[in-house]
Amino acid sequence: MMTDELIAISILWGFIFIYAVMATMDFGAGFWSMVYMNRPQTKATKIANRYLSPTWEVTNVFIVAIVVALVSFFPGATFMLGTILLIPGSIILLLLTVRSAFLVFSHVAPKYEKILIYISGISGLLIPAFLISVLPITHGSFVETVGGVSRLRLDRLFTSPHEYAFIAFAITSTLFLSSLLLADYSNEANEAEAYAIYRRDAFIIGPFALLSSMLIMITMRNEARWLYDGMMSHWPWLVASVILFLLAGAALFLPSWKKKHGRGMPRLAVVAIVLQYFCASYAYGKAHLPYMIYPDVTIESGFTHPNTFRALFVTYIVGFAILFPGFIYFWRLFMKDRRYIANDEK
Repeated sequence: MMTDELIAISILWGFIFIYAVMATMDFGAGFWSMVYMNRPQTKATKIANRYLSPTWEVTNVFIVAIVVALVSFFPGATFMLGTILLIPGSIILLLLTVRSAFLVFSHVAPKYEKILIYISGISGLLIPAFLISVLPITHGSFVETVGGVSRLRLDRLFTSPHEYAFIAFAITSTLFLSSLLLADYSNEANEAEAYAIYRRDAFIIGPFALLSSMLIMITMRNEARWLYDGMMSHWPWLVASVILFLLAGAALFLPSWKKKHGRGMPRLAVVAIVLQYFCASYAYGKAHLPYMIYPDVTIESGFTHPNTFRALFVTYIVGFAILFPGFIYFWRLFMKDRRYIANDEK
């Protein structure tokens, strides 16, 4: 039977995983929109903007859910995380604020569209790089406690190969996942040229994403051996992750069942890659337990009072029971409605 602590950390992990996948696609779409801005004939930028326009607001719902879950379920861990993440967290919030502001005001000031595209594109790589830096920080090598006060050693962090392996993984994953999704989106919109472009991008970047994940394991062996050993003990999940990656690659080669002369099943590739990241993140999460910040904070030491947790747990169930139909409606309205997907504004 799962303990209250495990239920709470599972909820938090679920929010983080959902946000990671959605935000990766969101940030990557902004980058691809910038890359293909001067190639209007391909309609690649229009496809990216069409996806980006409704999704960024929904994505931000989950980052709020992560913060609320962390503060309410693990107040003991929140204090230490808030202390050591003050600088990187502030940078992340600043970038998110700037990006969100430009996305909002772009609808009332079309003349700033190009500036929006540049801001969205550049921040689309910077934000994931800073966000993923939270993970190596929790491994313990970069946190120093003096006189009962913990502080982040930025000099160690930004001279660590482990940190840069994570940053490389964040950037390549952002570009890979988003190119796959936009390939699927282009396919649904019957934009053959945009589909070919994003399919090609996925082929190019996919191997680099896999390579960067291997670099994480190599550097982890030296800098966080406790975590490396834990992940190796869950090797079937890692093997499943690699198999799903190969399945996604094969799916892009297979003949399309929808188009007689088309090649590739991007929807299958997207599903396979999401499952791949699920398997890998599950192995990482299991290996990380019971530590939230190694070796100082565990899920037990940072946990809230059991009565508080149960009240919050019920609140979360009710809240998401209300929100879930809205997410389904959003998906049907913007992701499945061919009238919106195929809309070609002049």
